Amino acid sequence: MIHRRDLLWGVGALATAGAAAALFRARAVTADEMFEVSKSDAEWKALLKPDAYAVLRKASTEYPGTSALLNEHRKGRFACAGCDLALFDAAQKFDSGTGWPSFFDHLPDAIKTRTDNELLQTRTEVHCRRCGGHLGHVFDDGPKPTGLRYCMNGVALQFHPADGSGA
Repeated sequence: MIHRRDLLWGVGALATAGAAAALFRARAVTADEMFEVSKSDAEWKALLKPDAYAVLRKASTEYPGTSALLNEHRKGRFACAGCDLALFDAAQKFDSGTGWPSFFDHLPDAIKTRTDNELLQTRTEVHCRRCGGHLGHVFDDGPKPTGLRYCMNGVALQFHPADGSGA
């Protein structure tokens, strides 16, 4: 005989486990979208470092404060680590205090966005328009002139200095 409290406890435990699995699973880049740069999962794994693969192809997030690009202040451009498309000018970068490289705007025709409901809230995901790689999210708490904060994963980016010297 099943008691009502046991049934409720079991249903609650299953719901909690399902919610936890949804929160922590890595979300792959949408497969039904077509991009100029397209590779198989195996090709992306071979091309990218493991942490960059996890972010760009599985929409993971790097730990805050760990990116070498957080303290990059030279003139230049930040490009997609997957396909090298220029995404942000260094003049658009600012210190948001979040622990991730942040920008108040992006270069023209560089990114695309989509709605992300993964963490039980609605956010706007930012991805590279050329390869579809997940870059981070955009929020409306940034500085003027746009009021936006493009909060990017540093491992999803590579820096190209304006003077042509190595990054």
